[in-house]
Amino acid sequence: MLIALEVNNFAIVSELETEWQPGMTTITGETGAGKSIAIDALSLCLGERAEASMVRPGADKAEVTAEFDIRKLPNAQKFLLENDLVSDDECILRRVISNTGRSKAYINGTPVTASQLKTLSQTLIAIHGQHAHQLLSKNEHQLLLLDEYAGHQALLAETKNLFKRYQSIKKEHAQLLALQAQQDAQQQLLEYQVAELNEFALEDGEYDNVEAEHSLLSNMHTLLESSQRELQHLYEEDGANAYTIVQHSANRFAELASIDPQLSPIADLLFEAAVQIEEAASNIRRYQESSECDPHRLIEVEDRMAKTLELARKHHIRPQELYDFHQQLISQLDKISHDSARLDSLELEITATLAQYQQSAQVLSQSRHAAATELNNLISQSMHQLSMENGQFEIELAFESASSPSPIGLDKIDFLVCTNPGQPMQPLAKVASGGELSRISLAIQVIIAAKVTTPTLIFDEVDVGISGPTASAVGSLLRQLGESTQVICVTHLPQVACSGHQQFFVAKFSDGKQTHTKMRMLDQQGRVNEIARLLGGNNISQITLNNAQELLEACA
Repeated sequence: MLIALEVNNFAIVSELETEWQPGMTTITGETGAGKSIAIDALSLCLGERAEASMVRPGADKAEVTAEFDIRKLPNAQKFLLENDLVSDDECILRRVISNTGRSKAYINGTPVTASQLKTLSQTLIAIHGQHAHQLLSKNEHQLLLLDEYAGHQALLAETKNLFKRYQSIKKEHAQLLALQAQQDAQQQLLEYQVAELNEFALEDGEYDNVEAEHSLLSNMHTLLESSQRELQHLYEEDGANAYTIVQHSANRFAELASIDPQLSPIADLLFEAAVQIEEAASNIRRYQESSECDPHRLIEVEDRMAKTLELARKHHIRPQELYDFHQQLISQLDKISHDSARLDSLELEITATLAQYQQSAQVLSQSRHAAATELNNLISQSMHQLSMENGQFEIELAFESASSPSPIGLDKIDFLVCTNPGQPMQPLAKVASGGELSRISLAIQVIIAAKVTTPTLIFDEVDVGISGPTASAVGSLLRQLGESTQVICVTHLPQVACSGHQQFFVAKFSDGKQTHTKMRMLDQQGRVNEIARLLGGNNISQITLNNAQELLEACA
């Protein structure tokens, strides 16, 4: 519930402080006095767009602060808790606009975004403007009103989520389909290239190994011949091989070491060298035994190298890169194949998701039909109360399963009305006059507001085009609503104004330099005078005052 509003330097308001009570509060004033100024300021505080023109001329900034009692508002408390904002029994919203158009927003003293203000405001206040009846003829707005009354947010969310999933799958399917068309020619080339490389079956690192083997085989004759010659020099040549010479020197130095022990290490080194030479000779023999010139293998290796080089040149890469290139082609071909399989899978998903969506939309439609039946009776009854004694209201709903999915389901809606006996039900916009449209709109707003139970409801001159007994019925309707929730109503009708539990008066005056707007709570006599002014204009007679007193007493 709104409990206080403070406005500074907003439009033509220099300073305004108001306290608000439960029940129905009416706001009246002379034409052009700015009766809606408090509502405009409050809307700004609730997250509406800020503009530099909102700042009072000559001021640096405008500031609006609204205080709410949230003890009975669990949704508001939940929002504050989830957003780490200080929460107790009261919630204070503040909006500051500089004369350059920049704005700042605060919740309980903590800086927030205008979007956060808007989200929180939906749990605090609902504002119904004077042009609401103009939207009543639009089918999308009609569906919004019905859904608001039905309160089936979970069904709406489920249908919307399934719609989003359906759209997402359809988008992926379309993208893959377009990609597949581009890949058809590429796939044939890839299949040929992969088949050719599969047949060749080059292994990772094989080319380097083959190149090394080719070098070995092509030099094998030289290797064996040279190793045999060196074996002769080292060990097998009669009389003058390296082993015999070293062995002889080792024996001689061993003899000399008996005379001079300093020569003993030399003898040891030479004996070790002889052993090393003998071991080397053994290794050379083993190498010769295990190695042979194999011309057939050499031919095979040369062919393998030649084919590798040929394929590398064909694909404009180095031979060492051929294996990785082969793997890349396989991966590309697998992806194309996977895309084809994914297309088949997506088609099944599209069918299944569409079926789920249609089922959800059907359940949503059934809920709408049930709510529409209730609304038909309630709005028809309200029309009777608002001086449309023979009026009948009917919501026409058609579930169009063949229609393209939408986030709000598959229902086509139209508000039908009959205002005179014997006439058929016809679309609201075609048969209702401006005054009738205003009354029907007001009836719908009041009925929906009562169902939704928003803690504070603001009606900004929604009684345009209404007068006489109908105005009394409107006042009674709003006062009845005010028994269960806080209602604030800007009005120019005395019958509506006197229905309020309390009343504000808005006046505009000039000090010769600037124009000012003031807003004050009226006492009982003040209300009598204001109602009399609304009844008779500026010339207030005793009869008008008596009529005003009578109206107030009747409403009370």
